[in-house]
Amino acid sequence: MSNESINTEGSKVDFSSIGTSVKSGIISGLKCVNDIENEIVNLVKNTVSTTLKTSSSIATDTILVVREVTKEAMKASEEVGTGLVFTTKNVAKGIILGVAEVGGDLVSAASQTVKTAISSASSVGGDVAMVTKKTIEGIVEATSEIGGNVEEVVKATSIRAIETAYSIGNVALNSVKDILLITVGGIKEILSAILPTTKSSEISRKNSCLETKTQVNSTEKSTEVSESLEEIKERRKKKSE
Repeated sequence: MSNESINTEGSKVDFSSIGTSVKSGIISGLKCVNDIENEIVNLVKNTVSTTLKTSSSIATDTILVVREVTKEAMKASEEVGTGLVFTTKNVAKGIILGVAEVGGDLVSAASQTVKTAISSASSVGGDVAMVTKKTIEGIVEATSEIGGNVEEVVKATSIRAIETAYSIGNVALNSVKDILLITVGGIKEILSAILPTTKSSEISRKNSCLETKTQVNSTEKSTEVSESLEEIKERRKKKSE
């Protein structure tokens, strides 16, 4: 591109005001975006905390409330057309703040939030990786604000994210794994701990099924042998008579 200065002499366009107008417009737009994000956070926070305050068992109902709020919030995003990625972080942050306000279990709430977010994104063909990233960002931001144990929450959330993605399929698993490697510090240790366990569990389940089938077959064969012996005895008895 040429470094020549542009000669604006004789032009009726007020070039000096163009930059100022764009700057003012962007600032105004960003303020609107921030206002919307804050509204979502506060709405979710108040909904969660108000609901749990009327609960007879916060420990039990937290999972149900978090799951329902996350699922419906993401549905709303799809219907309005704002996109899952834009909403997810604010919803996750609002959930953690709401649960914290009533003294609920942040680890359980965070784990359920990321599980529902990933499942919801996958069901509508959304960007599972980015939804995972934004969900964790919202959870971390809220946990930091309330002085919670960020490391513990991140570890539990990452494990649940991997487990959920694993249950969906290899494509989801790889995308979530890759985004966690970028987003979460120390995730390599978490991945190495959870992935073999997940695969081992699957192998153990298959081995268990195989053992059960073997036991059933052995029982059936034993029954057949016993019946055959009885028939032989019966025939010999008739002959002797």
